[in-house]
Amino acid sequence: MRTDEKNVKPRRASPRGRQLEPLLLAELRDLIGDERLDSSLRRRDRLIEHLHALQDTHGYLSMPRLRALAAFMNLPMAAIYETATFYAHFDVIHDEQAPPPALTLRVCDSLSCHLAGAEALHQALSDGVDPETVRVRRAPCMGRCDTAPVVAVGHHHVVNANARNVGAAVELGQVQPEEVSWQRLADYRSAGGYRLLMDCREGRVSFETLSNELELAGLRGLGGAGFPTFRKWQAVRAEPGPRYAVINADEGEPGTFKDRYYLENDPHQFLEGALVSAWAVEAQSLYIYLRDEYPGLYRVLTDAIAELESAGIVESGFVILRRGAGAYICGEESALIESLEGKPGKPRHRPPFVAQKGLFGQPTLVNNVETVYWIPRIHARGAEWFASQGRHGRRGLRSFSVSGRVARPGVHLAPAGITLNELIEEYCGGMAEGHRLLAYLPGGASGGILPASKADIPLDFDTLQEHGCFIGSAAVIVLSDQDNLADAAANLLGFFADESCGQCTPCRVGTEKMLTLLERDTWDEATLQQLARVMADASICGLGQAAPNPVLSLLRDFRSELASSNLIAKG
Repeated sequence: MRTDEKNVKPRRASPRGRQLEPLLLAELRDLIGDERLDSSLRRRDRLIEHLHALQDTHGYLSMPRLRALAAFMNLPMAAIYETATFYAHFDVIHDEQAPPPALTLRVCDSLSCHLAGAEALHQALSDGVDPETVRVRRAPCMGRCDTAPVVAVGHHHVVNANARNVGAAVELGQVQPEEVSWQRLADYRSAGGYRLLMDCREGRVSFETLSNELELAGLRGLGGAGFPTFRKWQAVRAEPGPRYAVINADEGEPGTFKDRYYLENDPHQFLEGALVSAWAVEAQSLYIYLRDEYPGLYRVLTDAIAELESAGIVESGFVILRRGAGAYICGEESALIESLEGKPGKPRHRPPFVAQKGLFGQPTLVNNVETVYWIPRIHARGAEWFASQGRHGRRGLRSFSVSGRVARPGVHLAPAGITLNELIEEYCGGMAEGHRLLAYLPGGASGGILPASKADIPLDFDTLQEHGCFIGSAAVIVLSDQDNLADAAANLLGFFADESCGQCTPCRVGTEKMLTLLERDTWDEATLQQLARVMADASICGLGQAAPNPVLSLLRDFRSELASSNLIAKG
């Protein structure tokens, strides 16, 4: 043997790292399609849909299957793993771990369900199941706050849940989404549906005319920000194309369920408004991002879109339906765009705004479900009809998602500017029996908490800021004299701590630190105030900026209650 041959390092028989199992790649092609024949299956924006396909089929995501998916999409394994582990609804099982039980029970622990006894229900279910076959987990808001508490049995939601009816659902094998009865295309068209869309396309209604109507009506973004709809249209339309339109149907704010209500009852009115919005900005495609907690609606929208394609109202593939995967942060529009692109849903730094550089780097219109739902009706009945509905000097209608201690929780369509006292008495049948109003959240978890003494403030955009609160998506959670305010604040901070995307330190560390401070026997008020200022000033997005609002509300308006509980000093 020559001397130099002794120093030659032997070549590896295979690449470094865990190796791909060819059978799993073949299995993946059978499930999703053959990427060698359809290269679009390899696009990064398809990643989350592929992860859903694996999760739905096998009940979890194994590392060998993720490696097969990385080869399938020609993406680094790190990108696949980072995305899969970001979302709560994907169960990533490492090589040394055993697969999870076949069935998962998710017990909603958001504030409305918490008030309805979710903690005791979680304990009862945990004690009553065989952990080898069923696992019980806590879960954030499922958008069914009017029927709290709620438990997801697989993909089926048991409302007004108790150990008995959840157990019955398990025994009967009720794990698939519940059926939703909805108005079909033929019925919607017979009542004049899609007339506005056709008039827009055929030139009988111009962009300027419709934009002016929405301005006169005072239609604003009803997902929380309240930005005037016509101005958002104009901003996106002013940017060079190609452009996209996106509908945010990821209403994850605890206490909010109005979008679910409208999608279940009038999906075609929603779709017409969405398509008109896409027309207004000359969008290349219309994307609908639907939260994964609404599996029944995924089927409804899939069927409704198929009806539109069969009728020739839209071209096949123009409307693209995508599922979220359990991440509250994706309600923020730039995080939603990141998720649509197949990435972890982390908010972008702004500027540029998504109207300038959104989906795939192009100008993008992002609207809320309810916002576009109103467009056909406003055009049919006139801008003045909508604008004249307000009360106490406000304009328009608001869909209030009301839950908590009222006799009739639910979605209540009421005049903008209505007060809480009026809303409870006129629409909710008064307070629940035996309960007296103590406090309320006017805008879900992030909107702050107001005392009963401020229940005569008009509820609308721009009316609550001076009181340290905002209406957001109009998710009203009513608390009574039988509720513990400090406990409610801790529940809300626990939610924010769990849902922080972790991208920025003020939010990631701040929410956890604030929750720790709230769990002490005595609150360090100075530290809480200082921490809240840092979070509000330095967090990238609204989650970290608004997370301290419940605590600040209690320190501002409920000092006597906190002092009587010895949480803060008297005086």
